[in-house]
Amino acid sequence: MAPRANWKGFLRLSLVTCPVALYPATSDTEKVSFNQINRKTGHRIKYLKVDAETGDEVTSEDIVKGYKVDTDTYIEVTKDELDDIALDSTHTIDIDEFVPKADIDNRYLIRPYYLVPDGKVGHDAYAVIRETIRSMDKVAIGRVVLTNREHIIALEPLESGLMGTLLRYPYEVRSETEYFDDIQDVKLTKDMLDLAKHIVEKKSGAFEPELFEDHYETALIDLINKKRAGTPIAAKSTPKSGGNVINLMDALKKSLANEKEAAPAAKVAKDTAKETAKETAKAKKPKKRVEGQREMLLPISGKGGKDAAAKEAAPKKADKPVRATTTRTKKAG
Repeated sequence: MAPRANWKGFLRLSLVTCPVALYPATSDTEKVSFNQINRKTGHRIKYLKVDAETGDEVTSEDIVKGYKVDTDTYIEVTKDELDDIALDSTHTIDIDEFVPKADIDNRYLIRPYYLVPDGKVGHDAYAVIRETIRSMDKVAIGRVVLTNREHIIALEPLESGLMGTLLRYPYEVRSETEYFDDIQDVKLTKDMLDLAKHIVEKKSGAFEPELFEDHYETALIDLINKKRAGTPIAAKSTPKSGGNVINLMDALKKSLANEKEAAPAAKVAKDTAKETAKETAKAKKPKKRVEGQREMLLPISGKGGKDAAAKEAAPKKADKPVRATTTRTKKAG
């Protein structure tokens, strides 16, 4: 099932307008998530909204927004007051200018969206705007209002559609000077740089995100499956520290030697991973699923899954297996 549009409205370039919908281009729902539970009862923890001074529970109708100006002083702002200052252009993305993509500092990038035509009309106007941006080899800068706040959005062609990336305002980006001022000005020899370049060349390759592996997510799935099966969890030994690097040149030489030795095995592993990813993509069929719920390897049996610890059950047709989908992950906020 396609995700729900975050926003619907119109994309406008001067007098050219078309209805569009904005969809999130990324998702965190595939990640394993946890709930807080009571260790003694196994029940989920419920949070109540209480008065910080009296401790009494407060109902939703009695809760308003407040801006803190002092330790115990707040300026109350009502919903009606917020509605009064809401921006008028809540349903239109106005393209204000076109800029080279290289001019956009990566620190200003927030998250990507897909911008698509909304309905059967307006596809011709959408195509005109998309191809104009493509032909100019630039990025269109516009404004969009999400959750009552105005955001800057950068639009660029992506295959047959448009990708929009929300941008930060200057006041949201910290200056690097306060962090980099204390970095020492180190003089490096040509030999050191040459060795480092050789290491980079040995590790260079194409950007292939389908081969990225989220090792922590895989370990989480393995941990949950073992606990559901009642398998004892062995304590992991702490790896020994490699120690401080005393001689930088020796470390560079040793690193280069290690890369040369590991290169053939790494190439074979990468080629195998590519083939596996291709086969998985071909064999993968769309299926209905609960949004945000990971498929588990073992079936849930008994209250709180306690029966799973008593016996290992083979997956049934109705049971959905846990797949470490992030092993060849598509995963980025």
